[in-house]
Amino acid sequence: MWQPTLIALTASILLGLIIVPLMKRLKFRQTVREDGPRTHLHKSGIPTMGGLIFIIPIIGAAIIFSSDKLSALVNIGAIVLFALVGMADDLIKIIKKDSDGLSVLQKTILLIVIAAGYSVYSVLWGPAGTEIVIPFSQMTGTISIPPYFYIPFLTIFLYWVTNSANLTDGVDGLASSVSILIFVFLLSVSRFLDAGSNDMSVLLLVSIGAVLGFLMYNANPARIFMGDTGSMALGAIIGIVSIQLGIPWIIFIVGIIFIIEALSVVIQVGYYKLTQRRVFKMAPIHHHFELSGWKENKVVVVFCLVTAVGGVVSYWILGLF
Repeated sequence: MWQPTLIALTASILLGLIIVPLMKRLKFRQTVREDGPRTHLHKSGIPTMGGLIFIIPIIGAAIIFSSDKLSALVNIGAIVLFALVGMADDLIKIIKKDSDGLSVLQKTILLIVIAAGYSVYSVLWGPAGTEIVIPFSQMTGTISIPPYFYIPFLTIFLYWVTNSANLTDGVDGLASSVSILIFVFLLSVSRFLDAGSNDMSVLLLVSIGAVLGFLMYNANPARIFMGDTGSMALGAIIGIVSIQLGIPWIIFIVGIIFIIEALSVVIQVGYYKLTQRRVFKMAPIHHHFELSGWKENKVVVVFCLVTAVGGVVSYWILGLF
């Protein structure tokens, strides 16, 4: 069962041995926000775009081990497109030597277009169709959502989850660790649908292995950052798998950290525009805790514990206890 995970893990570790020094040689370096925590200043110059370390093994292993090659190619294609938006953002930052990449409007348009395209595919031609699982039904009860409601919902959902994963990436190992826990939760849920042999299980198995391998280079103190390239891909995997399992709504619970991170930015920006004052010391909220004296490892541990609790609550809501 775990063969895809072990292969992806090994490939990710070996690829890191190539990509980390390559990014250093190419001077693909992180530009730290000038208004960020002072403890992050020493990170300026650490190579970025490390998401390639886990994206490449995920692409290869998922296609090799998937039974439905066409479906796997569509899903992987969507993940790659989201990652390419992140890569464009990373490259602009590298070239400009600035922490600002694509504009908010540019990124939003690109993400919405990709999300809409995948949503149309999923609803009209994908195996999940318009069916979503009903809470407390033990994954057996479903309802069908009209396409004219479901396609816009999935588009906004995919935009939100990729953008939120991107916002969560700001502390060494944070986005990777939280995503792995969500992968494990979704994998355990997939067992109730197809005895663990479906292609979503395969994608999750290889994602767990590949991201674990990346953590060897990204855990504090990070030797490389995933960049928007990696965070967009993580969000895409979580979004796509939850859609195909018929439980996109559960990510608002097991992915509670994504909710908190995104809301902290919305609240901070909105409140500042109204009052010229800030609610948090800095947003996203993981920076608020850092400025409050938390070490990076403490932020990661606490946020992972919150995610684990979200997973337990999600199990109960799905009726799997």
